[in-house]
Amino acid sequence: MTGTRRAAVLGSPIAHSLSPVLHRAAYAAMGLTGWRYDRFEVDEDALPGFLDGLDPAQWAGLSLTMPLKRAVIPLLDSVSDTAASVEAVNTVVLGADGRRSGDNTDIPGMLAALRERGVTSVPSAAILGAGATASSALAALARICTGEVTAYVRGPARVAEMRQWGERLGVTVRTADWADAAKALDEPLVVATTPAGAADHLAAAVPGHPGTLFDVLYHPWPTALAAAWSDRDAPVVSGLDLLVHQAVLQVEQHTGHTPAPLAAMRTAGEAALGTH
Repeated sequence: MTGTRRAAVLGSPIAHSLSPVLHRAAYAAMGLTGWRYDRFEVDEDALPGFLDGLDPAQWAGLSLTMPLKRAVIPLLDSVSDTAASVEAVNTVVLGADGRRSGDNTDIPGMLAALRERGVTSVPSAAILGAGATASSALAALARICTGEVTAYVRGPARVAEMRQWGERLGVTVRTADWADAAKALDEPLVVATTPAGAADHLAAAVPGHPGTLFDVLYHPWPTALAAAWSDRDAPVVSGLDLLVHQAVLQVEQHTGHTPAPLAAMRTAGEAALGTH
């Protein structure tokens, strides 16, 4: 096939997305000179029209961020089991025949980021927060946590939601009040899925010898919690680690070329964030 091959990230808001930096770095490192990666501001109402306007001879794939991860599902021809398990698609592969296939690379991306830090199995874990990322975290923990996951959440609606996700994903979930979140820090693995600043107050409660922290934020970095963890020479997995690992899988699905260049993509992401 000749001519430019295209991919892009869609969402709203989208200006902050690091996906173009990561994917373009991958194309450069892989010698894919005919590939182009862009970003488009697209909301739920505009999504069907945007998809219908794509030329399958040019377009290979899409990355999706909020608020499109669930809205895209009815517009697809197939959805992977992984994506279906959390009702969230962040990766679309566009076939030359016009077929649209959806997948979720956040969950295997989380597992790969943890594996990189030597975390392949834990007896128990804690999740801070109960938003969309928390369900992906639960799906990842379903594969590596042999015991109970405690979710620290605000309000009865979040309690019910996390318990439902646990039942759906086959994870034993215990819920606890956000006011007691400092207790989470004693677990061998803590996954922080809260918005920027929400967990800063917990930094003072980090124990002397903590386990592993997975903080899904990447800007600003480090968070107060991650900095306190690092001060104790304990392992920290960052949101950039997650972003890079899930993007590696997207590049491989979109282009059909493996392996995608993890190191080059991470270096580009660090440079863009000024954290290298």
